[in-house]
Amino acid sequence: MTVRIAMWSGPRNLSTALMRSWENREDTVVLDEPLYAHYLAVTGLDHPGRDEIIADGPVDAGEAIGRCLGRLPPGVAISYQKHMSHHLLPDLDRDWLDEVRNLLLIRHPVRVLASYTRVRDDVTLTDLGLPQQLELAERAELIIDAGDFLGDPERYQRAICAHLGIPFSPAMLRWRAGPRASDGRWARHWYAAVEASTGFAATADDGPGSDDPGRLPGHLHALAEEALGLYRTLAAGRLRL
Repeated sequence: MTVRIAMWSGPRNLSTALMRSWENREDTVVLDEPLYAHYLAVTGLDHPGRDEIIADGPVDAGEAIGRCLGRLPPGVAISYQKHMSHHLLPDLDRDWLDEVRNLLLIRHPVRVLASYTRVRDDVTLTDLGLPQQLELAERAELIIDAGDFLGDPERYQRAICAHLGIPFSPAMLRWRAGPRASDGRWARHWYAAVEASTGFAATADDGPGSDDPGRLPGHLHALAEEALGLYRTLAAGRLRL
């Protein structure tokens, strides 16, 4: 049986660490943000490494979706796809979402903003992916909060696997440090922390007071409050263990 998992996250979440976790399984291949090149080409946004990402492709939406639904290598039963929810542009076909197992990964927006703005200061609500996650929530089988997950990664991974009908593997909890051939072209701009990691760990952005909007620069306060409203709606339906 083939299982295609689409994990939809906003930026600066546990998404890359979760991708590492699933890639550590012998029965799994991963896709790192397969819609990113299309997203940049259509929006014209100036993200770090933009030209390189577009050149690496795929820019065509149909080709990108085709990769998400493509045949898996021999001996591989699971496709784990790390998706950014803001890559789901309004005109992008949604029918293919019925052919994957959609999961949402959410994180407190104050923590997201504190991390995100170290690399890219120009940010909007859409950049955080929360409106798109609200849309995706109608298709999502599970909503996982990063803060909950970090409290007991093994318990949450076991619950996710059980829901998907997949045996849990202890290999999902530890991995070797360093880059991966599967990492996207943007890795050198965003993946320094996860490349140094060997397992799930909280960061300074998850410490005491990390959810206080007052820690953010003043120009981000209104955005944070708006984002908090959407986050709380999503969090109300999250997996609680």
